Parts: sequence; structure tokens; C-alpha cells
Amino acid sequence: MSLSLEQAQAMSIGELAGMTAAELMRVQAEAANYLRNAKELKDWVDGAIAMKYDPKVSELRTQLGKDTGTVNFDDEGVRVSSDLPKKPVWDQSQLSEIAQRISASGDNPAEFLDITYKVAERKYTAWPENLRTVFEPARTLKTGKPTFRLSHAKEQ
Repeated sequence: MSLSLEQAQAMSIGELAGMTAAELMRVQAEAANYLRNAKELKDWVDGAIAMKYDPKVSELRTQLGKDTGTVNFDDEGVRVSSDLPKKPVWDQSQLSEIAQRISASGDNPAEFLDITYKVAERKYTAWPENLRTVFEPARTLKTGKPTFRLSHAKEQ
């Protein structure tokens, strides 16, 4: 008997974990395909909604003098809300220069800027041991959620 997605969803995780590796692989692939199709359908519907309402939203934005933010209107008893968020991008080298000027004038740059320091893991692991030792007290290694991909053994 082949397990359907609906049957798998009705099972406890323990029951599902008791299924054969081949059955889990098949259900995982079916679920991934279902998710991919659902995302494609949502994108398709969202595209149709955008095509339908973009002209009205643009007109409203012009009338309201709003380049970004939310505009609302009703269409046949349905409230349509369109949000166009701001996504500022800051030039990091220019911000660094500004922070240096703020510091040179005797002020604290942290009062004006959110300063974040990062070290790429690839770079860190390539450093010589003496350099890594300096940075090690500032490094905490966390892990993400584990993932599993099931495939036929001969695909390796």
C-alpha cells in the first residue's frame, strides 16, 4: 500500500518515522512537489491580482503623494490593501567613513549607527591558528535545523 500525503499528515510523527526508508523518501518527494506546485500557484494568483490592481494602486499613490507604504480601496465589497515597503540600502564604505568622522569629533558613532561586526566562516577557517585564537573568544558556533534528503542509494 502506498502512503498518501493525507494519510501521512494524519499519522503521528512516531508512526510516520516507523515507515520504511523508501516510503519516507517517496512521501518526502511528493510533499516537496506539492509545496513547489502550491508556491507556483500562489505566485500565479498574486501575479493576476497585481495585474488587476496595479493601475488603481498607482493612481491612488499619485493622488495621495505616497511612493511607499500602504494604500487601501474597496472593490465590490472586498478591501484591497497594497503595501510597498521601503528597503533602504546603505553604502557600507561611506557609513564607515561617517562613523570615523563622528568618532574623530569626539562623539560615539553607536549613538547614530547600528554597527555589526561579522566574520565569514570561510575566512575564519582559512586563517592561521594564531589569528583564529585572537577571534575565538568572540565566536559562538550555533547550528541550524538539520535537513535530510532521501534518495536511491545508487544516486550517490
